[in-house]
Amino acid sequence: MSAKRARLYDAFALLTVIVIVILDQWTKKLVVESLSLGKEVPFPIFGHNLAFEYTQNSGAAFSMLKGNALLALFIIVAVGIVGYFYSRIWNSGPLSYKLVFAMIIGGALGNLFDRFTHGGYVVDFISFRIPEIGFYFAIFNVADASICMGACSCCFCWFFLTV
Repeated sequence: MSAKRARLYDAFALLTVIVIVILDQWTKKLVVESLSLGKEVPFPIFGHNLAFEYTQNSGAAFSMLKGNALLALFIIVAVGIVGYFYSRIWNSGPLSYKLVFAMIIGGALGNLFDRFTHGGYVVDFISFRIPEIGFYFAIFNVADASICMGACSCCFCWFFLTV
């Protein structure tokens, strides 16, 4: 791969991080301004299966580690680890891995920004559920979705692109 192409991939990955953080913060701002916290009836998006429901999450993704004071430190360390792996493919490496790392870093930075601006919690609002069978998934946000999609894509890339 040429150095020029690798630099272009790095620029695209940086743009991906920026877009994820901006989209995450913009959607959270809209939710805080438009919805009431803990409203009993969520705002339906796709019937009663997908809705916007404003909550404040002091835990990690999907409310894990709720109330843990060291959570921000864990997030910073995780971003550092992913950043280290990214640095190993700086100016080289395939676009797929660069985008995967960008999705994880962008999502983590979006939630970390929330924690620092909101006093330790993030705004969650995407609620997926199937009440007919009693399935209620955790309420999440764009950053959580980006982190999960990035992690799953990383596993996919590692398994299928390196075998």
